[in-house]
Amino acid sequence: MPIKIANGLPARKTLESENIFVMDENRATTQDIRPLKILILNLMPTKITTETQLARLLGNTPLQIEVELLAVSGWVPKHTSKEHMLTFYKVFDDIKDQYFDGMVITGAPVELMDFEEVDYWRELCRIMDWSTSHVYSTLHICWGAQAALYHHYGIPKVVLPEKMFGVFSHRVTHRGSILFRGFDDTFMVPHSRHTTVRKEDILKTKGLKILAESEEAGVYAVSTDEGRRIFIMGHSEYDTETLASEYFRDKEAGLDISVPKNYFPGDDDSRRPSCDWRSGANLLYSNWLNYFVYQSTPYDINTVPPLK
Repeated sequence: MPIKIANGLPARKTLESENIFVMDENRATTQDIRPLKILILNLMPTKITTETQLARLLGNTPLQIEVELLAVSGWVPKHTSKEHMLTFYKVFDDIKDQYFDGMVITGAPVELMDFEEVDYWRELCRIMDWSTSHVYSTLHICWGAQAALYHHYGIPKVVLPEKMFGVFSHRVTHRGSILFRGFDDTFMVPHSRHTTVRKEDILKTKGLKILAESEEAGVYAVSTDEGRRIFIMGHSEYDTETLASEYFRDKEAGLDISVPKNYFPGDDDSRRPSCDWRSGANLLYSNWLNYFVYQSTPYDINTVPPLK
């Protein structure tokens, strides 16, 4: 089944070239199917890139998905046109009376700031509180995961001695987790972050469980017992070239940046990297949509039970 996106969204051409079935709003209105309503709060500066990455994963399942894009108000992105934002994005006041089957909260390049110092922190907290009664399952990514763990459970983020940058091996530690059903014993995930959360802080927090982790990159996936909140510390949605783009951007800016680990063949940044995480990324999002959204959310979306 297809992913339904707004008419004219730039991601459409990219997805269609990759043989992902995309349906625009005009076609979707002729089908007698209730699609899963997925809200994406996109906090990344490169909006169109992130839209495409997430739409690719959400659209690669048998389920019909209807995506709504959300931005924080009063914060103007530097890398995305005003026209694009006005055409394709809504702000919280536009959707606060609606209900959604699922929600994705992305990361943001503000991790070295205290949470309370982030310009849109109060609005983000308002959205996270709203999600407990208006969204069935919320998937938080990287800084979005750290922000939610701090807001909902008081778990602090910790600054790393050096940036966690590269592609790292992970293993499933909670063998009964259906989020990782079908995963290999080890799987690869890209990371690009300056902060982390401590394993011991999660283990002592009632209602949270660690699902997967890495010896080098630390905790990767955390969930509430029923999966209404899921926290992913890495960037499985990244394209093959995303880490390279970040690396060369920082290198050209004269920043002290190391070659991403386990990424360029032979650590030679003149050679093209390969993608070792694509199958795991698709399975992660497919499992989330199937087990935690589609098979769990009520048919009448307006009856989503509040998260206790």
